Amino acid sequence: MTAVLDREASPAARPLAAVLAAVGVPTFMVTLDNLVVTTALPVIKTELDASLTDLQWFVNAYTLPFAAFLLTAAALGDRIGRRRMFVAGIVLFTLASAAAALASEPWMLTAARAVQGLAGAAVAPLALTLLIQVAPADKRNVAVGVWGGISGLGVAVGPVVGGAVVEGLHWSWIFWLNVPVGVMAVLLTTTVLRESRSGARRLDPLGLLLSAAGMLSLVWGIVDGPDRGWTSGRVLGLLGAGIVLVGAFLLWQRRTPTPMLPLTLFRSRGFALATVVTLTFSAGTFGAIFLLSQFFQVVQGFSPLTAGIRTLPWTMAPMVVAPVAGIFADRVGVRNLIVAGQALLAAGVLWIALAVTTTVSYDDFVVAFVLAGVGMGLTFAPISTMALGSVPAERSGVASGTNNTMRELGVAVGVAVLASVFSENGGYDSPQAFVDGLAPAVTVGAAIIAVGVLVGARLPRHPTHR
Repeated sequence: MTAVLDREASPAARPLAAVLAAVGVPTFMVTLDNLVVTTALPVIKTELDASLTDLQWFVNAYTLPFAAFLLTAAALGDRIGRRRMFVAGIVLFTLASAAAALASEPWMLTAARAVQGLAGAAVAPLALTLLIQVAPADKRNVAVGVWGGISGLGVAVGPVVGGAVVEGLHWSWIFWLNVPVGVMAVLLTTTVLRESRSGARRLDPLGLLLSAAGMLSLVWGIVDGPDRGWTSGRVLGLLGAGIVLVGAFLLWQRRTPTPMLPLTLFRSRGFALATVVTLTFSAGTFGAIFLLSQFFQVVQGFSPLTAGIRTLPWTMAPMVVAPVAGIFADRVGVRNLIVAGQALLAAGVLWIALAVTTTVSYDDFVVAFVLAGVGMGLTFAPISTMALGSVPAERSGVASGTNNTMRELGVAVGVAVLASVFSENGGYDSPQAFVDGLAPAVTVGAAIIAVGVLVGARLPRHPTHR
């Protein structure tokens, strides 16, 4: 079977640069849409006559299906064909982007964003899996590093692109831009990539249902927690249902002969610990970014574009550092890069928490932003290398889906937890109130990232399977 799989995805079939373009363009498009809409929300509110609840759903409608269906999409790709699933995700994402651009009512934009999130779930985990399938062993770390840099670029320029489009064009162009990019991505993917599958061809319908429903309930409950209250009946019901459904999913995976998530993956110390670090990294980092991205607008009165530009020393650094980390991973050790990255990131975020005031100078943030950005860059590629390199090649799809699911769950948890700390200590009533909430919330983010330093120290120096 392994020989069959290798012939389906022959490493010598296409130049590595072409493969990186084929998986990188869709990855950039999907990661960009995670944050690009945030800076356009005030304009969209006015033009669509949207309520505050509508604005929250413009963001959450993307996040919920994206996080809930990552594992499902990866499992389906393993069975029906990874390239087929990847292309289907790109096509659906492109069509949903056009629908979002044409929206004239809040419910239309919410529905289109939900379809975008569902489609993005098919793109995110399979991009890395398809890359790993064809990258030669001696160039794999560099390839993953470049892919990590592309992912980082999407996160970095999201707020900037959103601000620039809103100020220079119309908010709908945030979504229209995805259409030519999506068309180009489909042409690249169908031309460059070969089909590949894992060894298991039978579907696990009950596993698909339990995992999707469980993750949807869990993430929905986490997202709703700060606004509705963690002890409200709705939030407790969603969290309880999510825990029960995820528990039932794990029990079923132990019993079924064709599991979509083989629990034997977690016997690998590298994969299990890398998954934990992914969770703490994304929770602490993106929870802090969520609040800090508002600081320059709410407290210091800058425009969305100017605020986005001011975060670039942090958000652009991964694009440069991630490929370099991939180059030196074998020499320095994947574990050492992860630990160093998390330590620098925790230090940078803590620096920001200690320095922030209503009148703080931007110069006081620059070094901290660079530290945090370098830390993220040292983490993006090595954590993926560790997770996927610690499992058999035929399990790389589900391993990527699991790792991406933990990342998105971490984003939701981080934003919810830090937003709760923020609201308990401050608010939006005045610049001082915002800072009063921001400082302790970002401190909590730094502490969560620091947990990743301790966990990362127990990783093997290099992935142990490949």
